[in-house]
Amino acid sequence: MAKDKLIGVDLGGTTIKFAILTSEGEIQQKWSIRTNILDEGSHIVPDIIDSINHHLDLFQLSRERVIGIGMGTPGTIDFENGTVRSAYNLNWSGEQAVRAQLEAGTGFPVTLDNDANCAALGEQWRGAGDNEPNVDFITLGTGVGGGLVLDGKLVHGAAGSAGEIGHVIVEPDGYQCTCGNKGCLEQYASATGVVHLAQDLAEAYVGSARLKEMIDNGDEVTSKIVFDLAKEGDFLANEVVDKVGHYLGLACANLANTLNPTKIIIGGGVSAAGSFLLDRIDANFQKFAFKPTRDVTELRLAELGNDAGAYGAASIALQSNRTIA
Repeated sequence: MAKDKLIGVDLGGTTIKFAILTSEGEIQQKWSIRTNILDEGSHIVPDIIDSINHHLDLFQLSRERVIGIGMGTPGTIDFENGTVRSAYNLNWSGEQAVRAQLEAGTGFPVTLDNDANCAALGEQWRGAGDNEPNVDFITLGTGVGGGLVLDGKLVHGAAGSAGEIGHVIVEPDGYQCTCGNKGCLEQYASATGVVHLAQDLAEAYVGSARLKEMIDNGDEVTSKIVFDLAKEGDFLANEVVDKVGHYLGLACANLANTLNPTKIIIGGGVSAAGSFLLDRIDANFQKFAFKPTRDVTELRLAELGNDAGAYGAASIALQSNRTIA
């Protein structure tokens, strides 16, 4: 019987998403379960095993047809040993032997990677990357993450930290970052960074603006509110969006100058601002990028949404040559 099915798992702090795909990358079934982080996260891997085995029976899918399982997870991956550490949002305090447990519990070869890397590979393979081999991905959420695809493969670097775009310095001696440095992109382009910028600009602004009024009144301000006000013509909110576009355009230009991708894809919650933000990023990208890279690199919005991680996880399973004796 031909092996023609992939299982992609996207492990998050609140939800675990699953998908069964064809080897061409078509999702045929998907489902999700709650992430149980109680008892130091000891239930997470057994829950994944039980859910996969249950759904294979439910869908009457022959196990002979499964190529393997790919999983994106928070934390740092030891690719040789298949372990995960520093996944604090999963309540995993120590190193976890994730691959060995999953393989023992399912009988399938398992390939692991970081969740942001999987989202990058998913967008490159089945999303805005159009399956082109050289694609960079930036995700704008509570923080700023990313992944780099070079010649169709994820770039991990010497310590597995390649693609930490959120910690590129865009403002020397700027805002303090949780990583210990100052001026990281994450502090200016994440959801929290946008609000920080808004608060600082409001303090110095002497004109009339709804955004300033809200901040001065102590009202709750989110990045979505900032972008919504900017779209309505609020002057201060547009100043904030201009700043965000400046920093992201600068980071994208440096990324393109270094790696020369055909596409830089921008996803995550903040990217929901759409072309309103992307146009400003691109204007700054055009200003800062080296002409030979500028001429071949296109900035695009992500297309896969919450499915990106599962697509990418399936892709790493497809690329893997792991077997179980």
